[in-house]
Amino acid sequence: MTTRTLGRGRFAGVGVGPGDPELMTLKAARLIGSADVVAFHAGVGKESNARRIAAGLIPETAIEEQLTYPVTTGTTDHPGGYAGALAEFYEESAARLAAHLDAGRDVVLLAEGDPLFYGSYMYMHDRLAERYETQIVPGVPAFASAAAVAATPLVRQTDVLTVLPGTLPEPELARRLADTDGAIIMKLGRTFPAVRRALEQAGRLEHAVYVERASLPQERWLPVVEVDPADVPYFSLVVVPGDSLNGRRSRQTEAEAAPRPARGVEASGDTRADSVEAAELAVVGLGPGPEEWLTPEAAEVLAGVDHVVGYAPYVQRVPQRAGLTRHASGNTVELDRARLALDLARAGDRVAVVSGGDAGVFGMATAVFEAVEQGGYDDVPVRVVPGVSAVQAVAARAGAPIGGDFAVVSLSDRLKPWEVVERRVRAVADADLVLAIYNPASRSRTDQLAWAHKVLLEHRSPDTVVVVGRDVGRAEESLTVTTLGDLDVESVDMKCLLIVGASGTRVTGGRVWTPRWVR
Repeated sequence: MTTRTLGRGRFAGVGVGPGDPELMTLKAARLIGSADVVAFHAGVGKESNARRIAAGLIPETAIEEQLTYPVTTGTTDHPGGYAGALAEFYEESAARLAAHLDAGRDVVLLAEGDPLFYGSYMYMHDRLAERYETQIVPGVPAFASAAAVAATPLVRQTDVLTVLPGTLPEPELARRLADTDGAIIMKLGRTFPAVRRALEQAGRLEHAVYVERASLPQERWLPVVEVDPADVPYFSLVVVPGDSLNGRRSRQTEAEAAPRPARGVEASGDTRADSVEAAELAVVGLGPGPEEWLTPEAAEVLAGVDHVVGYAPYVQRVPQRAGLTRHASGNTVELDRARLALDLARAGDRVAVVSGGDAGVFGMATAVFEAVEQGGYDDVPVRVVPGVSAVQAVAARAGAPIGGDFAVVSLSDRLKPWEVVERRVRAVADADLVLAIYNPASRSRTDQLAWAHKVLLEHRSPDTVVVVGRDVGRAEESLTVTTLGDLDVESVDMKCLLIVGASGTRVTGGRVWTPRWVR
């Protein structure tokens, strides 16, 4: 508790739990029973659930403040729309409560479940906590009560629990469900049909449990597959226990850890028959980011595979669907990813390894072929599906800077000695080629671009055109056209790709281009 101003009333956000008054804490009961003012939210023409839970504790002397929402859906005549109507409502509500606090009255704002979990209390907290002595009393959240009603353990040991609003876009909801262990899906009602489809796409429908009005006399629970979508109230949720995924993950882990016997030799206890024909392994370039930059060929391949393997941010870009298993990993285990994908394909599964941009440009295609050569996977057919590369995307945004001869170099020395990088940059600079620079900087590599900048200035004019593209194709996209002399190397990071022009590169009407001819 932090005292902001002496001589005024105290403000408390009190969680009253999911519905059963017996699930309130002793502290909540004490504060409600001694309050001068008891406030609560309610919909138009509806009883406040929070007040109903606490009704037996509210003193007869207490002033009651019902804060009635002006709208509970996205449709409103307010000039600011739904968000504007609610913002105005919260300001007016805060002013009403502040008047009581200024008069020296203690105000308790009831919150169904927990005050800071998908509740309206937090909006009053934002407006009042800095001005008045404030405390928060946690309450039992609805999902904890729902899990108890269904007698369903949520997560065990190192499992991850994810709480998701049913209002998420269906593809995003399906992806998150596929990538977690246990899950809670809140905010159902009209969203239930999309939630059910997302569960099916993620392969989580079979074990998902629907719980309605947990801890109340009319509570009920049943498998999601048996729920009538027309009969789902807002006060309901879905519990997806972690155990429904644990079996699949443990089987995957065992398969990934198993030694790979040589072809034609069956290891002891290995049930994989030599007659199993390996499936084709597809290495797919996803493009720089936007869905419209994913090629139809790549989309068709991804729609038909059983497994997607790749760096986690790229795997997340693949829509989840029924029957698809995702294998996401970190950024420095390319060969491990490739071997896993090859093992799955050798077992007859349809597999796609995904890369951002084009898989053959500093992507997973070379890692797959390296694993094939090292591990004796000659029996697994590999198909590379091209994608729009980052250099193509940045160049197109700028105009046509790679319209003539150009070279592409990565400044990362993780997979090659820095001496090799230096030699190649000097050779390109001396040859007067347009230079596209991948991986220009990172948190651990802060001086290499500065060195490259210095070398280029030894061979090129300070007026040489430079394009800096950041997050091209995404919401945070920016494109800067500058010169070699004015380039701010400190502003460049791993999200950037640079294109350094040749002596003939020019800017016409704000567009950068390099002639096909050289004089």
